[in-house]
Amino acid sequence: MKKYETILGLIIAFFIFSSCSKDYRENGSPEYIAKINNWHKERIENLKKENGWLNLVGLYWLKKGDNKFGSDKSNDIIFPEGKAPKFIGSLILEDSTVTAKINPDAEVKSGGVKIISLKLKDDLHGETVLESGSLRWFIIKRGDKYGVRLRDLNSDLLKNFTGIDTYPVNSNWRFEASLEPYPAPKKVLIQNVLGQIDSVLVPAALKFEKEGIVYRIDPLDAGRQYFILFADETSGNETYGSGRFLYADKTDSTGKIIIDFNKAYNPPCAFTKYATCPLPPQQNYLKMNITAGEKMFHGAGH
Repeated sequence: MKKYETILGLIIAFFIFSSCSKDYRENGSPEYIAKINNWHKERIENLKKENGWLNLVGLYWLKKGDNKFGSDKSNDIIFPEGKAPKFIGSLILEDSTVTAKINPDAEVKSGGVKIISLKLKDDLHGETVLESGSLRWFIIKRGDKYGVRLRDLNSDLLKNFTGIDTYPVNSNWRFEASLEPYPAPKKVLIQNVLGQIDSVLVPAALKFEKEGIVYRIDPLDAGRQYFILFADETSGNETYGSGRFLYADKTDSTGKIIIDFNKAYNPPCAFTKYATCPLPPQQNYLKMNITAGEKMFHGAGH
């Protein structure tokens, strides 16, 4: 009797495993699979660029007035020791203007030109990048807060980065979607990891269907594309806990709107604590396991 119970258990386990893993197999035409793999390869290369997310090593919020900075611990803003001069100068915040005042003996450049004093544009207005050795820094604006975002082109995360695990490419996670207009534009609250909240008007939901179930997502307008912040039942297990990002063209060459979760990717906060990512609104938490796109990143302290 035990022998038959064992065999029956193995059969049941096989069917359960087969059912659970059906979305984990590569599926699609060779051309489609190659297209998605090339997209992901380009995504990885962009992450490694100077303006990518892998070289962030600091984020410092400015107080009003004088903010002395350098690698010495007596500064208001302390850059990494051995990477920067002990006393670089000051970043002066007055109203909505940040001015860099650099000590004459500190070698700081902007656009290849040594500077002593310079008004800095923030990241919402074209950002002015300053540099010293392998360090690059600029001003970011989040709500009414101004901060210094610091990059190190020789950061450990960048040097040790070997890529991001993904689910196998599967065309079953590519959907034709339709717009479902709201009677009036819907106010959607987008919170970021700092706790700040932006209010965005969304005129329509994106609607798609999987296995007879209809799903709706509130997208954000990104010019010719929709920007989608979403989470699902893999979030915090196999994928990043705070959700993933996805872009969708407003229409493709045939006039259709395509949502392709094979292009779902990790937000910057999955790689670094120095990013200020937006979080998915509650209505974009989808009640299904989206086994497509990038998985959770486990490199350098994650």
